Formats: sequence, structure tokens, C-alpha cells
Amino acid sequence: MSYILLLLATLAWSFVGVLVKTASTMVDSSIISFARFFFGVICLVIYLFIRDGKVQIRLGMKWIWIGAIGKAANYVAENIALKIGYSYGNILVQPVQTVVLMLAAGLLFKEKISTRGWMAAAFCVAGVIVVGWNGTPLNELAQGGGLTTLLFTLAGIGAAVHVLSQRMLLKTMDNGNMNLSVFLMSTLIVVVPIPIQSHGFIGPITVWAWGALVLLGVITGLSFFWFAEAIKRVPLAVVAIVGNCTVLFTILWSYLFFRDPITIYIIGGTLIFVAGILMLNFPMPRRNVKKPSAYVHSK
Repeated sequence: MSYILLLLATLAWSFVGVLVKTASTMVDSSIISFARFFFGVICLVIYLFIRDGKVQIRLGMKWIWIGAIGKAANYVAENIALKIGYSYGNILVQPVQTVVLMLAAGLLFKEKISTRGWMAAAFCVAGVIVVGWNGTPLNELAQGGGLTTLLFTLAGIGAAVHVLSQRMLLKTMDNGNMNLSVFLMSTLIVVVPIPIQSHGFIGPITVWAWGALVLLGVITGLSFFWFAEAIKRVPLAVVAIVGNCTVLFTILWSYLFFRDPITIYIIGGTLIFVAGILMLNFPMPRRNVKKPSAYVHSK
């Protein structure tokens, strides 16, 4: 069952780009950000009520606010970039998140970063650069062609901040109520600018677009549970390999559903940063047993 949950989380995350692209045919990115949190909160409330018979919301903690701001920034930047770019573009979020978490581990938590860690970070950065470049002439990049890469980089930083908040909050809260509190606060954050900034419905109202909005919320609300339950019993090596298959599925879906162009630069850059992430997370046999990495995944 744990392997099924891991596969479900991996597949769910791989469909995010396609679902955002589908929803953007009906509503703008502001509404998509709100829907991802709103429907996610509804899913969490239903799940926790079935599981515990109650929900516990705590909004007065510093790390709840920090995590909510980070996750809101993650979704807002990611949704804008997916709307204007290709549906596979959010593959850049994970390597950026990995590098930021590694730097935070060294700077904030004073954890020693090994040579392997620095090499992994270099691979991640190199892969992001190759994917972001994608063979585009430098003069076009200078004129704004790198906007989506910048937005996905900001999304990765926001995702990393959210993961850091989870690390701090899990010391005093259970996973379910922690995510509910963070996502509820994120909902309130992203809803504030909607009356001023959003254009609301910008295209035809379709069942597919509504379905995409709801499914994005389900992924937000439940995929973290699936992944958290899976890593309790699945070997870390398997988690690292299967979890990073997300990017490969994402590219596959983007081609199958939208015929997005998959260039040699996209494939090459993806292989480079996946190698970096695996290098950081894959357990290596050593005489001195080290603590497993905490940078495997977050969506």
C-alpha cells in the first residue's frame, strides 16, 4: 500500500502543469491560485473530520505565517509561469527548492554540507540553466525570454520556505492539522488581491476547466498525506527514484495533452538536475552512518 501511495503522489504532482494549463482556459492565474488552496482546504477538512472527528486550526504561530507566505508565493509564481509558458515548466521548481533547502540547512541550521552536496547543487543549478535557456538566443533572453524561468525560480524558493516551515511545525503539530492551518492562511493571502487584480472568468466555462480546478485542490490537500505515509515504510532509495519520476511524467503529459515542444535542451537539462537531486538523496554506503537527506520532495 505504501508503494501505491508513493506512486499516487508522484502521478498527482506530475499532472499539475497540465491541470493549471487546462484551468487557465477559463480563469486567470489569481483564481487558479485561490482554487488550489480553497479546494485543498475542503479536502483536508473532510479527511481530518473522518479521521479524527474534529479539526484543529492554529493561526497564531510564526511558522504558520511563514509557511503560508512561502506556499502562496510558490503557487502564485508557478501559476503565472504555467499560464504564459509550457505545461512542463514547473519541473524547474524542484531543483531550485532542493538547492535552497541545502543552503538553508547550512546557513540556518548549521548542518555541514558535504562535497557530494555541493556537487548535487551544482548539477541542479546547471540543469535549471540548461532548461531555462532551451537554446534561446541570448539577445531574446535579455529581452524577457527568461521570465518564466525567473517565475519558476521564485516558485521554487517559496516551496522551500514552505518545507522549512513544515520542519519546524512538525515538532509541535501533526501533519494534517499543520497543512490545514498553513493552507487556510495561504487561501486568505491569495484571495486579498483578487477583487483588484483578477479578471475572473476569461474564457468559456467548461467541465474540463472546472474539473482541473477541483483536482488541483485535491492534489494540494491529499498528496502530502500520501507522500508522508509512503516514506514511513518505503526505502529512501526508492522514494528518491520514484519521487523524481515526477519530472519525467510531467514532460510526457505536456507532450501528450498539449504537444508542447520537447527539445534536446529540455531533456538534457532535466537529466542533469535529476542526477543532482538523486545524488543528494540517494543513500551511499559509508562507514559512518549519516542522517538521511530531508530534501526529497514537496509540491
